[in-house]
Amino acid sequence: MPALDRQDNVFVLDLGDGENRFHPDWITSVNAALGEVEKAEGPRALVTTATGKFYSNGLDLEWLSAHAGQQQSYRSSVHELFARVLSLPVITVAALQGHTFAAGAMFSLAHDFRVMRADRGFWCLPEADINIPFTPGMCALIQSRLAPQTTHEAMVTARRYGGSDAAAAGIVDRAADEDAVRSTAVEIAQANLSKAGDTLATIKARMYAPALAVLRGAADPLG
Repeated sequence: MPALDRQDNVFVLDLGDGENRFHPDWITSVNAALGEVEKAEGPRALVTTATGKFYSNGLDLEWLSAHAGQQQSYRSSVHELFARVLSLPVITVAALQGHTFAAGAMFSLAHDFRVMRADRGFWCLPEADINIPFTPGMCALIQSRLAPQTTHEAMVTARRYGGSDAAAAGIVDRAADEDAVRSTAVEIAQANLSKAGDTLATIKARMYAPALAVLRGAADPLG
């Protein structure tokens, strides 16, 4: 399960050491950690990362297939998690030390910055290959964070981007060696500690107002 640590004024949220799929308990744990970051006072920033082969492999499809009647509420909880990270009143940095797929890739896009391992691991939106259409909220998030041509290629072709290719496409901000991914993310976070607060929250809320409105909308999240 996710675990939150604090290194001076940088909070580091480790998402786990497995596939880190979006099980309801996992979502609850991440939200609790975000609550700790939000209620803290003074300069601060957040880094999310994981331990092992995966940053996150996305939705918990096994749980979802066993709880078909809860699909709408489940998708709403995922959308709200995306919206919460996208509008968090601190600078957020995703340290992608491993595979980052599907909803895990979208979760990374909700962060302000991304650092990805250069030599191994892929960032991918595989929905076109696994026959699961993007929800309107997912489309809004992706389109708000990536350039149009990159959005089109990533969503339509399900391309797997390595770290260097992801940096070239603007999906991540930096590609780093394996042992430098987390430290680079922490450096970016430390450089932006003073941004935390109401002004940053307002900037994000206004900048991403269209995406946030869809993610938090009362309409059926499945479209």
